[in-house]
Amino acid sequence: MTDPDHAGWNTDTQAIRTGQLPTEEQAHSEALFLTSSFTYDSAAQAAARFAGDEPGNIYSRFTNPTVRSFEQRLAVMEGGERAVAFSSGMAAITATFLALLAPGDHVVSSRSVFGTTNVVFDKYLKKFGIDVTLVDLADPEQWRAAMTDETKLLYMETPSNPLNEIGDIAALARLAHEYDAELVVDNCFCTPALQKPFDLGADIVIHSATKYLDGQGRCVGGAAVGSHDRMEELHGFVRSAGSCMSPFNAWVFLKGLETLGLRMRAHSENARQIAEWLRHQPGVRRVHYAGFDDHPQHELAARQQHDYGAVLAFELEDSQRRADRQAAWRFIDATEIFSITANLGDVKSTITHPASTTHGRVPDDEKQRSGIFENLVRIAVGLEDVDDLKRDLARGIAALGGEARS
Repeated sequence: MTDPDHAGWNTDTQAIRTGQLPTEEQAHSEALFLTSSFTYDSAAQAAARFAGDEPGNIYSRFTNPTVRSFEQRLAVMEGGERAVAFSSGMAAITATFLALLAPGDHVVSSRSVFGTTNVVFDKYLKKFGIDVTLVDLADPEQWRAAMTDETKLLYMETPSNPLNEIGDIAALARLAHEYDAELVVDNCFCTPALQKPFDLGADIVIHSATKYLDGQGRCVGGAAVGSHDRMEELHGFVRSAGSCMSPFNAWVFLKGLETLGLRMRAHSENARQIAEWLRHQPGVRRVHYAGFDDHPQHELAARQQHDYGAVLAFELEDSQRRADRQAAWRFIDATEIFSITANLGDVKSTITHPASTTHGRVPDDEKQRSGIFENLVRIAVGLEDVDDLKRDLARGIAALGGEARS
């Protein structure tokens, strides 16, 4: 729950000083409650807790002090009323749809979302009679044309994965509210350190805490933030379906949040230097990075973000002008510092081939429409020395038959 006294604090201060529950021992660090259940003073107290007549902990599937600390801190940082933690980012996304939608409802979503989200749309929501229309993130006319009287949710990631497309949060919030619908924004790539969707009219914010909220690739988790009423629906889903965050993971995420602002600023600066370097290298056809002045949505990104984040993608061709999967794989395999993994948000820089990993289950025609080509490589720039990262990427340039420029 957001404390109004904390609302005026800077996000860096909120990340350190909010959501800490007092303990009898007056511990300076957040306590870790590793327990499955809690005891009661009497049978009557147990009944009152289960009935919701008395506040207190019941069972760690849906009430745990450490998880609650994480939820409270994230809600304050995002500027929402309440957060609900989940076992993963995909659990948070799926719960949002299943808890808030009913058969016959309609969702409009950007097609430029995490590949597994599209699988949930196509394989599972349809099974329950929920229709989904995919549109181009940056085309407001497509969003408007897709709206119907049955539309209940608009869903977007901005910046998009992996092409750094930017969606206009304020404009889509207005469109959603015009139809009595809600706008859900996945804020995973920016985090509240770089972007505040609620300030722009969003109704629900989604996170994969696995990424930058943790920051060191240690745990899997997710969260949704929104109004008390909407989050009560999601909390009820967690209680019944069991897609809960573990107390240990919540404690790790709490410690990760403390350094989020510092890390995101450093990630963004490293990425800015790497993106500029890449665009001048042989074999690099195009770099997708919203921080470039010539990016189609650069002005929008500058307006709604504090910086441009650490994830970027680029298209490759080898010295024979072949732009295919093999060129991308040779580049990836030649690197030594970059970790070959589909995860991101780590202090360690990562590199992956989206067409065969993050978007591998997306149909080929939809990948083409989304710009996920076989020669595309995505990197998430970490916190290593930027000159070392450039030298490592130069190995990839050499594997394509080129010679990196300084």
